[in-house]
Amino acid sequence: PRVSFAVAVAAALMLAWAGSRAWSSPSTPHRQTGKSQTTASIFQTDVIPAPCHPNPHAQADMAALARRGDVRLVPPPLKERLLRLAGRPHTFPPMQTFAEADQPSQLFQYYLLDTQGFEPNVFTTIFPGINDAVMLTVTGADCGIPTIGSVRLALEPKPDLPTDPNDVRAFIDVFTDIDPMFVINNESGWYEGWMIHDLQVAPVGPARADGHALFGMLLQQDADLIRGMGTGNNVPGRLFTTDGLSARFPNAADHFPDIQGNTVPIFLSMGAYNAMQQSDVHSYWEFNYTTNWVFPLYEIPNTGGIPGTFELGDIGRRSSLVPGSGPQGIRNNPAIYGDNPFLPRDPDKFDGDDDAQREFRNRFIPSGLAHEIYLDVYERLASFEPEAPFPQRLFDAYAAEVDRVDQNGDGVISAVEGDVDSASDGFADNARPFLPATSYDRFAVTREINDGYLAPRFAPSQKAWILTGSATAVSPAVPASEGRDGDDR
Repeated sequence: PRVSFAVAVAAALMLAWAGSRAWSSPSTPHRQTGKSQTTASIFQTDVIPAPCHPNPHAQADMAALARRGDVRLVPPPLKERLLRLAGRPHTFPPMQTFAEADQPSQLFQYYLLDTQGFEPNVFTTIFPGINDAVMLTVTGADCGIPTIGSVRLALEPKPDLPTDPNDVRAFIDVFTDIDPMFVINNESGWYEGWMIHDLQVAPVGPARADGHALFGMLLQQDADLIRGMGTGNNVPGRLFTTDGLSARFPNAADHFPDIQGNTVPIFLSMGAYNAMQQSDVHSYWEFNYTTNWVFPLYEIPNTGGIPGTFELGDIGRRSSLVPGSGPQGIRNNPAIYGDNPFLPRDPDKFDGDDDAQREFRNRFIPSGLAHEIYLDVYERLASFEPEAPFPQRLFDAYAAEVDRVDQNGDGVISAVEGDVDSASDGFADNARPFLPATSYDRFAVTREINDGYLAPRFAPSQKAWILTGSATAVSPAVPASEGRDGDDR
């Protein structure tokens, strides 16, 4: 059940004390060695304010987790977060990583999540006169303890697959654990995680025969134009910013729509998830070339997250329900490309021995192709439609870049066409249209509703964000699995 407003207020007062005193990390030796010391250490976690109920097995749960093989050697900040989650009331402890090869999985990156770092919204904050007299629906469970989480990325060292997470052919497991968030009950809503890649300024190269920049490159005149923006931030290798000033990520001082971050994010979905009875959330997702695909970018002008678009009535105006290359591209026959009751559309039906049975009606596109589209839109100001305004630039770029990988002219990147080993656009394979896992430097969790879009709700703004965090690399990677998965696929 949801806590009442009165309890929420009381809990908020308690948090001033609980936030500073209810959590302390394990001892320094424990943090240095990564080994559990259950006989000598008393693990500490959050105080659960009355009338909510603490985890009566907190000490045992934290001690067991500290000994677990997939947690024992992870870096101290991640270990502390996982133990803190285990000490709270939960339906399940943080998920166990099972090996999918003869050697242990290798933890190479993680994110620590909290509700800070973006403009407070109705999902994370109580606003007088807005939501102070209505039931809490996202954060605020367990009488208001902070909502926190972690995301772990572990590479599967399988035979004949890369062991370098920078290689787009690597197979990677992603584990998300969050607490607390209320279960979503109505209108088929869900929570969704997003790995976020921020667009960088591309290097300069020669032109193609058609005068367009090469894949992943700018022409010199493009570089000159964007370098002249703002204070000159936009030089090759730096994060691209829309105003030419130093990179500014979302923060708590933002105010939609006039004060926002200035980077260009590419969002990769971790899929839908929901909460357990005790408000803990756990999600597993597989990162590889069959899943490293992002929503159709032409949805962005209709999410309501671009300033002014909601007021113009643009929210929901265009649909990607029938796959195609957008408003300026190919629009397909719904009877052929729509969700067919006689052959349901299944974007997970990617690999196969018979290409005719692989999915051809994909709405999404490879992540690196989205990157190429954004280069057209934001950085190739001289070489790509210099007079075209936004969103025309976006629609035209989407159609043009999809066409370079699309082999049959239907405006869709099928499983066969988007396979990492398929040739396209003069290249021997499709490794280039995928971003490596290590390039996703941020993470966010959103509260979604069934609006028909694959894009994050209100993207690119943070109006539906619940948690966020930045990537931390683990180098060298550490063994982080225990036991063997029943199915190594």
